[in-house]
Amino acid sequence: MASEVNINSDLGESFGPWKMGNDAEVLKIVRSANVACGFHAGDPSVMASTVRLCVDNGVSIGAHPGFQDLQGFGRRVIRMTNAEIEHSMAYQIGALMGVAALHGAKVTHVKPHGMMANMSAEDQDLSDAIARAIRAIDRELIFLAQAVTAQVPAARKAGLRVAEEVFADRTYTDAGLLTPRKEKNAMIHDAQASVAHVKRMIEEQAIFSTTGKKVPCRVDSVCVHGDEPTAVATARAVRAGLEASQIRIVPLTELRSMT
Repeated sequence: MASEVNINSDLGESFGPWKMGNDAEVLKIVRSANVACGFHAGDPSVMASTVRLCVDNGVSIGAHPGFQDLQGFGRRVIRMTNAEIEHSMAYQIGALMGVAALHGAKVTHVKPHGMMANMSAEDQDLSDAIARAIRAIDRELIFLAQAVTAQVPAARKAGLRVAEEVFADRTYTDAGLLTPRKEKNAMIHDAQASVAHVKRMIEEQAIFSTTGKKVPCRVDSVCVHGDEPTAVATARAVRAGLEASQIRIVPLTELRSMT
């Protein structure tokens, strides 16, 4: 079994007076945060408050760019050219970098959000465009990529460090892709079920589909979605379960298994 792993969460997804999740509590548990950059969720003040919480809790900061779709929370299909994807990535990552700099912090990784991530998981050309944009902005940025998807070879091709991610609260198809959210079994709501799910993936370095198919992969990071009402309980249970198995929980920036 791995001796260390990262736990990350998608956060900073409130907007104006509208509140999403319990970021303050989640950030006491996870070690890396993927901060919404204003397109699918978030705004400058929410970004700033999330960055401050990350700094206070010693959590590494990542940009979480997505489609410009506040009403759909970035989960609707939007067709864009590769150039438009690169421009959108640059705009969003740059925005968070600016906000982080105000608080003496630095953005150290990037993770695509929602439908952009799901589409790029199966579209090598789209993943390549995302990776090119990340590299152009800062080649030291870590690409937090969904394991066994087109994002991983795209990151390697661009010469980026890549951390391969699995999900504590999501199920998988036989192809190793996330089960579509429209399906009833897409989410795992029980915290202890998430612990067993995560431990199995780390122990066997593989994803397991809902039909039992094993898809080998490297497991560097485990995501707990911050917008779920079960986020705090799941993150706490997963961290406790892994630490009970002598697995150290570290920020992405300290993860030694990345290449």
